[in-house]
Amino acid sequence: MRVSLSRGTACALMCVAIIAVAPLAGQYLKYPTANVPRTADGKPNLSAPTPRTPDGKPDLSGLWFTDDALPCNQSGGAAFFECGLELPLSRYAINIGAGIPGGLPYQPAAAALVKKRTAANSKDDPHVRCMPDTFLRSYGLPHYQKWIQVPGLLVQLDEMNAMYRQVFTDGRPLPKDPNPAWNGYSSAKWEGDTLVVDSNGFRDDLWIDMAGSTISEAAKIRERIRRIDYGHLAIEVTVDDAKVYTKPWTVNLKQRIVLDTDLVDEICLENERSYERMNKTKQ
Repeated sequence: MRVSLSRGTACALMCVAIIAVAPLAGQYLKYPTANVPRTADGKPNLSAPTPRTPDGKPDLSGLWFTDDALPCNQSGGAAFFECGLELPLSRYAINIGAGIPGGLPYQPAAAALVKKRTAANSKDDPHVRCMPDTFLRSYGLPHYQKWIQVPGLLVQLDEMNAMYRQVFTDGRPLPKDPNPAWNGYSSAKWEGDTLVVDSNGFRDDLWIDMAGSTISEAAKIRERIRRIDYGHLAIEVTVDDAKVYTKPWTVNLKQRIVLDTDLVDEICLENERSYERMNKTKQ
């Protein structure tokens, strides 16, 4: 059984719902993944060659999870998950700009907004209120994603709140006057073995990490996605948002394949009580 658990203050703010998971017999949580390459001793060979579609392109299909996990913290500090838990938190989920020298290049108004969000101690975070997450944030959260690649389309299914994202690979342009959306709109093309995804049309109130970092409706995001071998994805993300930042910035994210399991229902609002208690605490 896999359960989303509270892991100190940081996780209490992020994973407000404690999810009850149905018995294993009722789901495909231990069903073997098909066509897994094996080493001589029978173990999954995650460094095996990248699988390919009939047209020769890398096949990005699979069940994926962050490969940028924070190390366990024996002292149990709030910024780290406890040791021994199955689903750790990515460092980028806490602060997506942590690896950028000097941090994210905020415009003054955006810096003030992030400071205000931080002072609110995350109680205004849409994730804490069980609202959807944008894909940029989802890459680092402790939830599985299933990617399904078919001709003309890459679908990303997120087990958190049954969210989805469509990345069109059929040559269509991005919308010129899009209705603002949590995940925006995405169109992609192949450059060799790299899928280059351009996205626009985001809402103006999004959080992209726990620190309150943000993007606006002016944001343009480019992802360069490579399946470097059977078991690993490399995702270079560049954010260009002149309303929020003084210049574009880039982070490199990693994902690893997850085998012999599947997505589970994880609906944040189901029996959720944490947000109500946090609001009372702040009054």
